[in-house]
Amino acid sequence: MRRIYLDHAATTPTHPEVVKAMLPYFTGAFGNPSSIYSYGQEARAVIEEARAKVAELIYARSEEIVFTSGGTEADNFALEGIAYANEHKGNHIITTSIEHHAVLEACKFLERRGFRITYLPVDGYGLVDPQAVKKAITTKTILISVMHANNEVGTIEPIGEISKIAREVGICFHTDAVQTVGHIPVNVDELGVDMLSVSAHKFYGPKGVGALYIRKGTRLVPFMHGGEQEKRRRAGTENVPAIVGFGRAAELARQEMSKEAERLTNLRDKLIKGLLEQIDHIRLNGHPTKRLPNNVNVSVDFVEGESMLLNLDLEGICASTGSACSSSSLEPSHVLLALGLSPEQAHGSLRFSLGKENTEEDMGRVLKVLPGIVAKLRAMSPLLKTPRTVKGGPPLNPPYLAKDDRKG
Repeated sequence: MRRIYLDHAATTPTHPEVVKAMLPYFTGAFGNPSSIYSYGQEARAVIEEARAKVAELIYARSEEIVFTSGGTEADNFALEGIAYANEHKGNHIITTSIEHHAVLEACKFLERRGFRITYLPVDGYGLVDPQAVKKAITTKTILISVMHANNEVGTIEPIGEISKIAREVGICFHTDAVQTVGHIPVNVDELGVDMLSVSAHKFYGPKGVGALYIRKGTRLVPFMHGGEQEKRRRAGTENVPAIVGFGRAAELARQEMSKEAERLTNLRDKLIKGLLEQIDHIRLNGHPTKRLPNNVNVSVDFVEGESMLLNLDLEGICASTGSACSSSSLEPSHVLLALGLSPEQAHGSLRFSLGKENTEEDMGRVLKVLPGIVAKLRAMSPLLKTPRTVKGGPPLNPPYLAKDDRKG
């Protein structure tokens, strides 16, 4: 049985060309980039070459790219670096209720140290209202952080509108673009952001490496302390093989992104259409059109997401119930709750995130096996308490899909 991987939002397989580019820097070209002799200078040269490739992917300058250990470090660096660099000006930060835990936990950390955080709500599609951002700004606001696209439901946020509001009042603006870079066009000038987080393993690069774009002139307090690497902005010996792989992944993304996004959008829409047609009492989560090309997130009434996942895995299909970073948690997704779903509906969610190796046949396989899995689980489900309603949920008859959802 061919296994079908549909969890690319959690991680992607490393592209063979990326692995090929990395291999020499594990053995023969193993120098420390801080060394002045030839081994070290060779390593320094390939790091700068990779930096240029990453910068080119997001239309930035090379000197505006700081390599990190991944998206989580980039998010933490952005929030804490700006907070401590500007605490003499104010202590207020604006973010949203649907951010990745890398942002939310950093905000909680700052709250414990005297900063005040405003967590903005979203609408039923997961969209942030730019006017709500504007209303939340105070004279003490020093940072706004809104993700470019949500990792669970795929909704793409109006970053350009929000950054314009931030610029008008001189407030630094950060976006977590971990789910968008390498998948859809990202231009830091068009978005108007001061900082932007990236992670290589989300677009076929290696794990353990990412970057924070820092617009020239933006001042941050260093997040890591030690040596003078990354122009004293991020201490620690650089992970040369991973950085080289990151650069190669960025190069490949620039070449392939446009056609791949179009292909994945077609597969995504076919899967959404089939799921909504073949399974009753199901809803599409996230915006029907303003969403990532590869994201399908649905909630199925009266079954647990974990049970569906286990049964899909037995059929050779790998998916998820939400963010991989919280997969060990029994709590319902904070993102789905923010969209207005009940805990029961949130627990019945599935996320399919598509990638390069997925085909129409894969979508057909999901549509063939999932309706039967849902029917089997519903037949034994304690959640199905009456033939018409469930506590905390919508009416059973008719199915509660909104018209816009059905169009998705």
